[in-house]
Amino acid sequence: MFQVLNTAIITTLLALLLSSSSMAAFDWLQKGRQLLGGETGTQSQALSNQEIGAGLKEALRVGAERVVGQVGALDGFNADPKIHIPLPDSLSKPRSMLAAIGYGSMFDDLELKLNRAAEAAAPEARVLFLKAIEAMTLEDVQAIYNGPDDAATQYFRSKMNTPLSDKMRPIIDRSLAEVGALDSYDKAVGKYKTLPFVPDVKADLTAYVLDKGLDGIFYYLAREEAAIRQNPVKRTTELLQKVFGK
Repeated sequence: MFQVLNTAIITTLLALLLSSSSMAAFDWLQKGRQLLGGETGTQSQALSNQEIGAGLKEALRVGAERVVGQVGALDGFNADPKIHIPLPDSLSKPRSMLAAIGYGSMFDDLELKLNRAAEAAAPEARVLFLKAIEAMTLEDVQAIYNGPDDAATQYFRSKMNTPLSDKMRPIIDRSLAEVGALDSYDKAVGKYKTLPFVPDVKADLTAYVLDKGLDGIFYYLAREEAAIRQNPVKRTTELLQKVFGK
């Protein structure tokens, strides 16, 4: 009996809702359902500033880890045409002159060791990037989150390039010595100077490898940042999926 009564009540209500005199009420009800299921639901799932900040920093940490692992591996710089470090322009003529007399391999060896130095220094840059990420303010986070696909990389370029360079310089200097680049440079330039009537040449290898090394890291950091924003496969944690699944 109660079931029949309930059915009757439901039927009556539906008839009222669908009648021409109650279409406005029906429309209001539909909007209410949409609001409850849509806007209210979205608001309940809205990201807090803390979540956005944590998600962005996690994305940058993930990206930095991947980039450092890639460029810091053997041939990470040397075998990658996108970030391979060539000899400085000031050494191109000496290289050609030595190649003409059969000693071009001396500068070939130097070029290889410049790339080896960048590869050796890259893992140590990881800690510097992680510290820079943690130091980001809420304003930085919001600007990057709402910015273009390489907003974080642009941020690092504009805000952190100088301090990162200062901290990376002794690391690059040590790496050049450890891989034998400085010794190769001295030998190649020394051989070049034995040629008659050649102009003197100088190259600041530390500054050069530092600039090119950071260029390589930033190049791939921008690609990782864009990938995490655009490619669900790259969002390897729950927080990344929540923040960048917008």
